[in-house]
Amino acid sequence: MSWSDTGTPRAGGRHGKPWRAAGTAVVLLTAALGAGMLGAGLTEEPAPRPPQPVVQAGAPDVAGTPAPADDPADPIGAELGRTAGDQGAPGSAGLPRSTPTTITIPRIGVNAPIMSLGVEADGTVQMPPLQQARNAGWYSRGPSPGEIGNAVIVGHVDSAYIGPAVFFDLGTLLPGDAITVARADGTSATFRVDTVRSYPKTEFPAELVYGGNDRPGLRVVTCGGTFDERTRDYLDNVIVFATLVS
Repeated sequence: MSWSDTGTPRAGGRHGKPWRAAGTAVVLLTAALGAGMLGAGLTEEPAPRPPQPVVQAGAPDVAGTPAPADDPADPIGAELGRTAGDQGAPGSAGLPRSTPTTITIPRIGVNAPIMSLGVEADGTVQMPPLQQARNAGWYSRGPSPGEIGNAVIVGHVDSAYIGPAVFFDLGTLLPGDAITVARADGTSATFRVDTVRSYPKTEFPAELVYGGNDRPGLRVVTCGGTFDERTRDYLDNVIVFATLVS
């Protein structure tokens, strides 16, 4: 979600129905509208800017394989298809539903509490308060991390209150990096990063983030790209695509 300088959320990323009742039409509507999410620009200059992924949507990945962003059947590229077949949890059975409590990403030094989020009255996805921008948030109307389907965890890239926030360095993650989510039932779900992409907010891949998956997946989303000084917002979203491995 985008934020004004006063902390007021602006519309974007609409998921107005409970996840299990939301059909493809709702998800595709989100993609058409664009999902302006998760950026609160620093109010003082100069300000650090978040690092960007090696792979941009539609650009070659680090191995030189094109990422077919214009292919609706597989817009995150052959890399993700390869990993989905042989790196998922055994049997891809998934875990029972349980509320996530913390997210740990060793490469970028993240060890953050997770709060449960729903939707605002206008249908926009809730966000952690800017005053708590070191916390991540779980979209609780979707699968929990480790369940079959795509669990979605969101977080701010920066905040006028604290500067760089929980996912400031998210764009530096690489395929093979680990993300571990602790759960309220005492278990942990560990995911392997498949790919990290940057998309313009006007082309937010809602189906890939909130859509279905026949195995346990994780999507971690924040802001990135160029910072628009006029709107006080970032123009892109950085998205990590990951698959459960243990």
